[in-house]
Amino acid sequence: MVIVRNINNNVSLCVDSRGKEVVVFGKGVGTVKPPREIPLSRIERTFYDVNECYLDLLKDIPPEVLAFTAGQMLDIQDHLPYETNSNLVLTLADHLAFAMERAKRGIFVPMPSIYEMETGYPLEIRIGRRIVSSLERTFHIRLLSGEVQGVAMHFINARTAARTPAARADAAAEQRYEDILEQTTQMIEWEMELRVRRDTFNYARFATHLRYLLRRLAEQKHIDSNNLLLYDKIREEYQDVASCVDAISSYYERELSARLNKEEQLYLIMHINRVCSGEIE
Repeated sequence: MVIVRNINNNVSLCVDSRGKEVVVFGKGVGTVKPPREIPLSRIERTFYDVNECYLDLLKDIPPEVLAFTAGQMLDIQDHLPYETNSNLVLTLADHLAFAMERAKRGIFVPMPSIYEMETGYPLEIRIGRRIVSSLERTFHIRLLSGEVQGVAMHFINARTAARTPAARADAAAEQRYEDILEQTTQMIEWEMELRVRRDTFNYARFATHLRYLLRRLAEQKHIDSNNLLLYDKIREEYQDVASCVDAISSYYERELSARLNKEEQLYLIMHINRVCSGEIE
């Protein structure tokens, strides 16, 4: 195993004996100056096929949260009826780190109703409860309500190859959502006259939000929180983005026979503005 890039003191990007890139975890592995062979005995965990756009996340995720998440994934992975993409451990660790930070600051982020999600995704909700409970015990912290759903959404969005007929049916729906995601992105590019980079973390966050929005529209469920008072203010502040969201809303109404309410338009404006502001080629 040869180190080619250090990400932090305990995480490095390596190339194995077959020439494949792999992210390795181990105490002090990131202090070895590349390029240099590193003994396998120093490596605690390895992750293949991690998208390069997620690697910089590792600089900001506390090592103890990353280790906790990796351990949870090892325990859970074999019990899932589907495969998950290789980026899940990093995106989930990032979510948990932010969840802990939000809890310390008392910042509440609206999440889908846990009762609605239990109907469609009971397994993922159980996983969410398990991970949140374990994290609270491990780090002696109390997370805010909604974090169970947040964890569950990461597993829902990370599903890849299906192992059961029901999961295969879900996979077909997921492909439909992917097609709509791409069409939506192209509309953003057309309306905003820019090129959206699809290999960034901001775009990944936008895609996660949109996939869940599409699922709720298909189930005729809508979000409802206390943020509606911000709608007119945000539309006024980001008029170009608001016009883009109007076009997207009309497209969904034609294609999906579903209409976005003001709350959903508000969140789309915020997500699209973030993508357009910082992730332009």
